[in-house]
Amino acid sequence: MSFIRAENIDDMIELENVSLPMSAAVLDDPVASLLAPMMRHIAAEAADKADEIDLRATEELKIEKRRIFEEQKAKINDYYTRKRAQVDTAHKVFTSNRHNESRIAALKSRDKLLQEVLNEAREDLNIISSDKNRYPHILKGLILQGVLQMLEPKLILRCRKEDVELINSLLESVQSEQEKLCGFISKFEIDDTFLADKIAGGVELYAKGGKISVSSTLESRMGLIAQQIVPQIRTALFGPNENRAFFD
Repeated sequence: MSFIRAENIDDMIELENVSLPMSAAVLDDPVASLLAPMMRHIAAEAADKADEIDLRATEELKIEKRRIFEEQKAKINDYYTRKRAQVDTAHKVFTSNRHNESRIAALKSRDKLLQEVLNEAREDLNIISSDKNRYPHILKGLILQGVLQMLEPKLILRCRKEDVELINSLLESVQSEQEKLCGFISKFEIDDTFLADKIAGGVELYAKGGKISVSSTLESRMGLIAQQIVPQIRTALFGPNENRAFFD
C-alpha cells in the first residue's frame, strides 16, 4: 500500500476497500459466505439442466426427424407399389387383349377358309344335279326323307322347274317305299311356285296350307352334313385342337 498516495486517511481507506478481491468481501459477510456455495450449486444444476434439456431436445428432434422420414418413405414406397401394381395390371390387360385379338383374328381366318371350302362344295352341288345317272336316285331319296319327316296324308312339293317331269316319274316309287315303311301313302301335288334358281336340286315339302314345311334340297342336306363334319374338316385343315377334351 505504500505505493498508493492519498490526500487523507479517508481516501486511503476507500482505495483499500476498492482493491480488495471479491472473495475477501464475501468473507467479510457471513450471509454471503453461506449463500455462495448454494448459488454455485444452483448455477451448476441450472447449467446441467440446460445441457440435459438441450440434449433431450436434440434427441427428440432426431427421433422426430427419423419418424417423419420413415413416414414419408413409407408413403413413397406405398405410392410406387400401387403405381407398379397399376402398371402390371395394365400390362396384363394389354397382353391379354393382344392375345385375344390375335386369337380372334386366327379364328376369323380359319372360319373364312372353312367357309371357302364349304362354298366350293356348294358350287359342286350343280355337278350332282347335272349327273343324269346319279341325280334321279338322289332326288328320290331327298323326297322320301322329307315325306318320312312330315308323315302327312297330303303334301305339296316345291321343286326346280326342270325337275318337274323327273319328280312325276319318281312319285310312284316314293309312295311304294313310304307304304312299306309307314303303312300308308301320301298324296302329292307339285307346287306352281318353283325353287329359286340358285338351288341346285331337291325339294321343299309343305302341308296344312304351308303351316308345316321341310326343306329337303341339296343345300339343306349339305348344311346338315356340314354341321356334323365341320370338326373333322377343321382337324384336316388346321390339325387337332389341343383344348378339346372330347371328340365325336
